[in-house]
Amino acid sequence: MDKRFWVCGVVMFFAAMLLSFIVHALLLGADYEALGAMYRDADGGRQHFPWILLAHALLGFAMTWVFAHGFASTEPTLRQGLRFGLAMALFSTIPGYLIQYAVQPLPPMLVAKQVLFGTLSMLVLGALLAWLQPRRPTIVLPE
Repeated sequence: MDKRFWVCGVVMFFAAMLLSFIVHALLLGADYEALGAMYRDADGGRQHFPWILLAHALLGFAMTWVFAHGFASTEPTLRQGLRFGLAMALFSTIPGYLIQYAVQPLPPMLVAKQVLFGTLSMLVLGALLAWLQPRRPTIVLPE
């Protein structure tokens, strides 16, 4: 794992954190508040924030690692990134929310929003990875 891997992993970590904030704080925040004690309040969330950081670091670096070793470095296309993002959503995001729905009494509409926004987030992260290309020697800016 070279320097580029670590830089891509950090970029992915921050991108995942940003998307998570947009989805869970801005788009779904009111939905979570309406559920009351089923989720932690703001103070409880702050106390557990290091776990959120760890989760997003794992996500960013794991996606970078899998993409770097499983996708063609000669094909930095948006299609490849979207395909990878969809695979990640089918592998983790969608099953995670479906399992959460099976074990917690969550409203179906909330779970549908989580699945939709989570999948869109994974597509964005996949597209970002296709542009970053962790194994490419330099980043090429579009003209």
